[in-house]
Amino acid sequence: MIRLGAGRLDRIVALGAHCDDIAIGAGGTLLTLCRARPGVRVDALVLSGGGGEREQEERAALAAFCPDADLRLTVLKLPDGRFPAHWEEAKAAVEELRAHTEPHVVLAPRTEDAHQDHRGLAKLVSTAFRDHLVLGYEIVKWDGDLGRPTAYQPLSPEIAEEKVRLLQGHYPSQRHRPWYDREAFLGLARIRGIECHTRYAEAFAVTKLTLTLGG
Repeated sequence: MIRLGAGRLDRIVALGAHCDDIAIGAGGTLLTLCRARPGVRVDALVLSGGGGEREQEERAALAAFCPDADLRLTVLKLPDGRFPAHWEEAKAAVEELRAHTEPHVVLAPRTEDAHQDHRGLAKLVSTAFRDHLVLGYEIVKWDGDLGRPTAYQPLSPEIAEEKVRLLQGHYPSQRHRPWYDREAFLGLARIRGIECHTRYAEAFAVTKLTLTLGG
């Protein structure tokens, strides 16, 4: 398995269409990065769920997923499932975030995601963060859109278990969903771990990458 490091990661941007997207897609990676870099700055933007129970869940959850980090979270109130009709507002929010940060890595949905909100946000990220390492995370769901990822972040068994525990503990509004359970989250992490020769992993899509192998 080929391994490439990204150097020192002091600034992270994490974007989600809905509260819990970031935690589901990249919660283990955030735990790993934040524990390795105490004080790392994490700018997080979620486009929907603001002003209610979902925002409260998200704030508590991301605080737990980003221990000892300088977390700056914004949760907007765009209507779930209606992002194409609110394109300008979503675009303005992503561009405003870009104007105020220069991240070393961006965690965002995949452009191939079947959910229109996820896919729409991914397209905005690719235009706002043109010169950055963008890792497109995956979210298990009934659409059956999981593909063949191109990048992996190994997770220790302890991190994988903690991710599941935090997901189940911090998002009670989602527990009724048939796919929102320990088996789904840990099972996908195990499969991705097999693919990169480790026990557990999170997988990402990388659409463009510039190498500096001679540097």
